[in-house]
Amino acid sequence: MPLLSKHQLSKSTFMYGCQCPKRLWLHKFMPQVRDEMSEGQAAIFQQGTDVGMLARELFPGGVDASPATNYDYQQSVADTARYMQEGHSVIYEAAFQFEGILCAIDIMVKQNEKWVAYEVKSSTKVKPTFVQDASLQYHVITQSGIALSDIAIVHLNNEYVRQGPLDMQALFSISSIWNEVIELQDFITEKIVELKKVLKLKKAPDIEMGAHCNNPYACDFMGFCSEGIEVEEPDYGEVNIDQDALKEFVGELEYPLYFMDFETWMAAVPEYDGHWPYRSVPFQFSVHKQAHPNAAVEHFDYLAEGPESSQRDFAEQLMAVLGEQGSIVVYNIGFEKTRIRELICDFPHWEDALNTLNDRLVDLMRPFRSKHYYLPEMQGSYSIKKVLPALVPSLSYEHLTINNGGDASSIFYNLRKEEDAAKVKEIRAALREYCGLDTWAMVKILEKINEKLG
Repeated sequence: MPLLSKHQLSKSTFMYGCQCPKRLWLHKFMPQVRDEMSEGQAAIFQQGTDVGMLARELFPGGVDASPATNYDYQQSVADTARYMQEGHSVIYEAAFQFEGILCAIDIMVKQNEKWVAYEVKSSTKVKPTFVQDASLQYHVITQSGIALSDIAIVHLNNEYVRQGPLDMQALFSISSIWNEVIELQDFITEKIVELKKVLKLKKAPDIEMGAHCNNPYACDFMGFCSEGIEVEEPDYGEVNIDQDALKEFVGELEYPLYFMDFETWMAAVPEYDGHWPYRSVPFQFSVHKQAHPNAAVEHFDYLAEGPESSQRDFAEQLMAVLGEQGSIVVYNIGFEKTRIRELICDFPHWEDALNTLNDRLVDLMRPFRSKHYYLPEMQGSYSIKKVLPALVPSLSYEHLTINNGGDASSIFYNLRKEEDAAKVKEIRAALREYCGLDTWAMVKILEKINEKLG
């Protein structure tokens, strides 16, 4: 069959347009101004691809209609039609096009003379955006003359804990979204008309930045859209220093003080026994210790050799550094407390020692979350990334090679693929520098609190 002409909209560009018509227009006509992708974002995209490939094992023996390149989707549409005519009952990356709208579906399975469409997601639940993009897939597939008996999301089961070889049936859950998809068909039809009009515009729609820029996903054109905009600082409130509340907080601290921070890696598909999808596995800690007020601050840290070796070594060295008494100061107590509880499940013989660590935790975020210490420079936030520059302007994450937890996680996880020993050494130093700043920042923040108490 002759190839169709190039499509106007795909599933991804349709979703861009639903989020913001300006994002769709820029993607189509000014892709060169897109923001650079971070290490963390790249890792998320790759993990989605990997999960999609793995899910094929649920329906083995299929033929692959994937295009050779991103410019060959019309060939993929033709291949899909041919595979169906030839009687194949399982097709991977089946592609369809109707009235300029292209979609590919991860897995198509023929059952009782009708087809079931399966879209694979690396999430552990069905999100509203999944239903919306599957609704477009339903529209294109059925309008192309293919009878569907169901459409479903294949997603990860977060109750699955790996023991031994991967159990594919237990790893994945399949959720039919047929009723929700049918209900959205009028919306899909109307939205297609609207977005085709956007693509006929000679310039980008005039849409101001707002909450939609990060909902449901962070837009990759925010740098372009924010260029030249004079940001008018909103009224974030007045300075507030509640000395009584701060004095009460500081009074809870028992020396020696240990300022502690964890970094973790995670994988969508559990790689080791005892892991589940997206388990946060600690691979690094930084601890700054102050034996008594005004004492010199000592620094201790740990960085695993690789993901496979992190947990036991991590727990042993952490307990050795933290000793048996003194407050353990963290920022956002829930994260570290949960990781320690998970270590207890891994190493029940250390239950008492690890529980004692949790009992000693104190959350430095507390005075800022409750606004007992508040400055307008914090911009309404109690994140350490806002509190630190407000209190200690000389300290910043901006100059660091690795300056956020998402990048630290993906960089560590992928470090095992790096063969250049000098590069490995450089990256490990950058990881230590980032985690070390998190705990040094807490030291300096507590100093500022104490200064307010005289």
